[in-house]
Amino acid sequence: MKLFLDDIRKCPEGYVLVRTAEDAISLLDTGSVAEVSLDHDLGTEDTGYTVAEYIERGAYFGTLPRLIWHLHTDNPGGLAKMQAALTRANRYWSENEKNP
Repeated sequence: MKLFLDDIRKCPEGYVLVRTAEDAISLLDTGSVAEVSLDHDLGTEDTGYTVAEYIERGAYFGTLPRLIWHLHTDNPGGLAKMQAALTRANRYWSENEKNP
C-alpha cells in the first residue's frame, strides 16, 4: 500500500489518503504500507514529523519494514526535520540487513 499523508492536498492516484498522523501510524502498524509520502503541517498539534519519528523508531527497533518515502511539504524547517529522521531510518534498515 502507498500512504499519502496530507490535510489539504488531493491524493495522487494509487495512494491511500490519510489526513492525520494518528491514522497514518495506524496504517503503518498493519505492516501493509510499502511507501509513504508525507506533508509536515497537518493543521493539528501532530505533524508529518510525528510520523517520520515513528518510522525512524520502527526502523531502529526492527518493527517496521523498509519503506520508500517521499516528502511533499512546503515547510522548509519541517522538511529538514523529516528528511533527517527518515535518512536515519534508512541507515537503521541498512544496518539491520547487515546484522540479522
